[in-house]
Amino acid sequence: MKITDTIAAISTSAGNSGIGVIRVSGDDAIKIVDKVFKSGKEGKKLCDVKSHTVNYGYILDGDKILDQVLVLVMKNPHSYTGEDTVEIDCHGGMLILQKVLELVIRNGAKTAAPGEFTKRAFLNGRIDLSQAEAVMDVINSSNDFALNSSLAQLKGGVSEKIKEIRSEIIYHIAFIESALDDPEHISLDGYDEEISNMLSKNLTRMKKLIDTFDNGRIMKEGIHTVILGKPNAGKSSLLNLMLGEERAIVTDIEGTTRDTLEENINLNGLSLKIIDTAGIRNTEDKVEQIGVNKAKEIAANADLIIYVIDGSRKIDENDLEIIELIKEKQSIVLLNKSDIELQAELDNIDKLSKEDIIEFSAKEGIGMEQLEDRIREMFYSGKVRYNDQIYITNARHKEALENSYNSLLKVKDSVENMMPEDFYSIDLMDAYEQLGLIIGESVEDDLVNEIFSKFCMGK
Repeated sequence: MKITDTIAAISTSAGNSGIGVIRVSGDDAIKIVDKVFKSGKEGKKLCDVKSHTVNYGYILDGDKILDQVLVLVMKNPHSYTGEDTVEIDCHGGMLILQKVLELVIRNGAKTAAPGEFTKRAFLNGRIDLSQAEAVMDVINSSNDFALNSSLAQLKGGVSEKIKEIRSEIIYHIAFIESALDDPEHISLDGYDEEISNMLSKNLTRMKKLIDTFDNGRIMKEGIHTVILGKPNAGKSSLLNLMLGEERAIVTDIEGTTRDTLEENINLNGLSLKIIDTAGIRNTEDKVEQIGVNKAKEIAANADLIIYVIDGSRKIDENDLEIIELIKEKQSIVLLNKSDIELQAELDNIDKLSKEDIIEFSAKEGIGMEQLEDRIREMFYSGKVRYNDQIYITNARHKEALENSYNSLLKVKDSVENMMPEDFYSIDLMDAYEQLGLIIGESVEDDLVNEIFSKFCMGK
């Protein structure tokens, strides 16, 4: 599709609703909609109205009225795409929306590809690439923290920090090149100290951004939470309780859960990507053993482990194996069906923290409030945290930052080893270009197409 084409798509989600929006963008957007729109005021044409006005009327297919609509006109460059843009607010039935869209396309528009409107906003300089990616993050946000982070990026929080670092790097690239070209008028005496200060400041800045990625990923994807325990400890009952529905099969037969069961829940604004696993025990059953091994592998990569102990049974080698698995992880221990003797036994295991042991009853829901409070405490205390700082939530951004960081480290080494200044320029330019990948100032078409292909239709 050419950037000069006028494009159109349904911009509201599929399904019947009160209102549905058809977006049209491009040089001929107003002209095309004018062909099918009849204003409620006789003789009024959209091409004659002021920008950012709402116009009442009808969509006509020949002499036939398709719908009674409101039409919003936004003239370039003051629109989402930077082009002339028209939005037709129809009644929200899918049939009528499809008929109006087909009519607009018959009159000269082309069907927009997924992400085409936002791609045009990027290509027309309305937003940079990191802001464009934040659009989909806002749409897909599953909790308040992810939404706040995505909105901060959409407003240019990440872009601003990247541009600040790039401006300092490009200044030094230009200074070195000028000094090498005109040494009689531009001296490099004492320059090593100046560039060392710049490197130290920006390496610290970049490291802080890189270090936010784990928390940013948790905000975006949810806390990767794994439920562990022996068979029949109450793991599946816990999952059902947290979901508020009978999602997992619960029986008295040990080994019922043989594979993982994954669900997403929202816990008072925190998203948990929660995984129920097979009960961990020594078993001769080959299928069950596969499930046990898979549970151990998943636990190794978890952000949080909820370890469910059957309090009616003694601690055995299977429990000790689980305790060994979780000793270096953020974890909460739920003592299900607990008794005093077992609590005393757990108190003697130094690898378990008393503050992370909660008495619990999956059947009666006892301890659920404490579990939620403990997860929130862990989140806010910094083990898994969020505040108003800018977070890196995109793996592509993290990779570019790490590459840029490593290039600046090479410059630092060159300075410390008293290498010629032209050595600095090579790695400084690489650092500058890597940061440009984040905001789209040095990016190939293939990457742009790959990013926008993941967008939803009409956005």
